[in-house]
Amino acid sequence: MLVTRIVVAGAGAIGASIAYHLAVRGARDVVLAERAAVAAGASGRAMGGIRQQFSTAAEVLLARASIRFFEELGPPFFHQVGYLFLASSEAGLAELEERLALQRSLGVPVARVDPSFVPGLATDDVLGAVFCPTDGVGAPAAVTRELVRRAVERGVELREGTAAEDVSGDLVVIACGAASARVAAHWGVELPVRPLVRQLFATTPVAELPDRLPMTIELETGFHFRRRDDRLVVAMADPEPRWSDVERVDASLLPDRLARLARRYPPAADTAVDRAWAGLYDMTPDAHPIIGPVADGVYAACGFSGHGFMQAPAVGAAVAEELLERASSLDLSPYRLARFADGADFPETLIL
Repeated sequence: MLVTRIVVAGAGAIGASIAYHLAVRGARDVVLAERAAVAAGASGRAMGGIRQQFSTAAEVLLARASIRFFEELGPPFFHQVGYLFLASSEAGLAELEERLALQRSLGVPVARVDPSFVPGLATDDVLGAVFCPTDGVGAPAAVTRELVRRAVERGVELREGTAAEDVSGDLVVIACGAASARVAAHWGVELPVRPLVRQLFATTPVAELPDRLPMTIELETGFHFRRRDDRLVVAMADPEPRWSDVERVDASLLPDRLARLARRYPPAADTAVDRAWAGLYDMTPDAHPIIGPVADGVYAACGFSGHGFMQAPAVGAAVAEELLERASSLDLSPYRLARFADGADFPETLIL
């Protein structure tokens, strides 16, 4: 079938990137359909971390290819302050070492470091740490809007307040995050994607935050924080996963998170919660995305399991290349839907 009109469903980071890269590659009839507004979903609520430090090669390669685009964007969209992982147990240290070997073999400049290079960070319990200086933090909503702006500038038609199901086209690309399974069902496609609630909070101002404070992660607990202006943004998985599409903050968890922050970063000991919010991860059974054709005239790019923003540039370029040229220079075979019927065996374990 000759594809003349492509409808991209979802104007979050993934959908915006796909639409932009389709236009860059010469597609002349692309509609970006968004039921709500640009970056109204997960891309407007995300932590904004951008890392190459994953535990599986496929995810490392996606993230590494995206870093180049973020570097070109630069501030205020991207601040290359690095990612610092801390291990406080022998098992955690062994895990860091194993991942370090994989990541370095794939060209990621991660290295063992003395974490005391970060002013104010408590490291008395840390047995080892690794740091990648080319990782960093970004502004998910702003990046998404910039991608949409560039796409529209190149001829993409943006339709906010419009469901993709109501737009005619030769091919639909489902990039709706946690809503992808529901949208796919309209075309008779069953996608193993379900929503997981994750929550974050921003502190009140913290005095004299280092300009280059890295995203800092406790490996064993998953507790992590980053700088955003004069505040810190803090996140950690719930004690029990909340499989729901209700974006609700569990305030009972906030005192524990504040205590962890005060322990790991004493300069923030007197801070408080300024604002807390929740968003949705679009989870798959193996925490890898689904990318590829899923039915006649239907293509999926969803299930990014919390990593969509940081991988969006590479995914957008690869999907556009595959749709327009029938092949992608980036190997998308690990992400096909058929893997679940065959028994997926490469689960990503580093989910923050």
